[in-house]
Amino acid sequence: MTVRILPAVGDADAARSVTTLLSQLPDAEPAAPVGDSTQLIDTLSRLAGESVEELPEVVLVHERIGPVPALELIREVSLRFPAVGVVLITSDASQVLFAATMDAGARGLVTLPLGYEELANRVQAAGQWSTGVRRHLGTGADVFAGPGGTVVTVTGAKGGVGATVVAVQLALAAQASGHSAALADLDLQTGDIASYLDVQFRRSVVDLAAINDISPRVLSDAVFSHTTGLSLLLAPGEGERGEEVSDRSARQIVSSLRSRYGIVVIDCGSQMNGASAAAVEMADIALLVTTPDVVAVRGAKRIVRMWDRLQIRKAEETVTLVNRFNRNTEIQPPLIQRITGTRMAATAVPANFKELQGAVDSGRMHELDARSTVKQALWALAGELGLVKPSPGTEPRGGLLRGDRGSIGGRRRKGGPAGGGGRER
Repeated sequence: MTVRILPAVGDADAARSVTTLLSQLPDAEPAAPVGDSTQLIDTLSRLAGESVEELPEVVLVHERIGPVPALELIREVSLRFPAVGVVLITSDASQVLFAATMDAGARGLVTLPLGYEELANRVQAAGQWSTGVRRHLGTGADVFAGPGGTVVTVTGAKGGVGATVVAVQLALAAQASGHSAALADLDLQTGDIASYLDVQFRRSVVDLAAINDISPRVLSDAVFSHTTGLSLLLAPGEGERGEEVSDRSARQIVSSLRSRYGIVVIDCGSQMNGASAAAVEMADIALLVTTPDVVAVRGAKRIVRMWDRLQIRKAEETVTLVNRFNRNTEIQPPLIQRITGTRMAATAVPANFKELQGAVDSGRMHELDARSTVKQALWALAGELGLVKPSPGTEPRGGLLRGDRGSIGGRRRKGGPAGGGGRER
């Protein structure tokens, strides 16, 4: 039996050492090492998209892999690619780390400096396990879902540009088209999704923050089932409790939502923290909402540059929606595209707050009139982003197709020419 092995090693010297030793193993087919967690998830997602049979049997994760910590990366790979055996390479041979590694979903652990015998035994055991799982479960696409659901984050260039209404309408459009959809509020201090959808619910995202392994039962207890069919994961009622949601917690929460729902829309607000940064990094699509005025566009540029400096997301991987669009304004989408370096949504959303005011004031955004030009534009945006199922006999709308760049927890999508926006609260 030939065992295909994909090493994930950040350090160049360590990568050469691992590659040399792997090349000596019998019946082993090592691939070229990937240098960080983003490349690993990208590679596995691409292979799973081609065919489940293309996935390697074994993934080796070095303890100094980054930017995502090794144990979190192992947990993500195990969750999204359950028939891939993961082995951790580490200098720590303690029982505590061994237990944590097994809890994360690894199939073994090898210690540094690497020894031929130990590495061969761990790789062979993980490879046999992977082969056995695939044989037992079969190779149907419904068994190996690969990357899971689509995650979309919605971030405001500054407060008041309408990110929450955009997030709500995108989720409603996805749900109405037949997707299982979740709407999560990671605007942890000032989240308003509950107010927009007339919801009073005791539980929030904070209830998941301290849980190391979020099971489907635990997740369902924290999620509110809305009358529209949407599943809502709300921000805490006490804003100060938002600090309890760390970036690590956010990664686990987003991963759990992705594994259960076809579409996950996350409102990240306009203030970046560890949790929202992790969500943006994991997202398939990162939508940045701005308005065509100097202050908002400067805010959008500031956010894009900050994401790039922190290696959260590159400008060209961000889609910008211009809100309150008016053809008579001096600042038009092509100028915003040049300033921010992002891709622009093709959909133009008109500036017509009067259509929204009644629904906003009553907290019944889900009952917004279908004749509303703002709603029509936002639902068209959902089609452009690939969040709605096409009607039978029609071609899918939109141009933001799946891309080859991603991060832990996420595929990413490409596309989109010029764009527009709308007005919200």
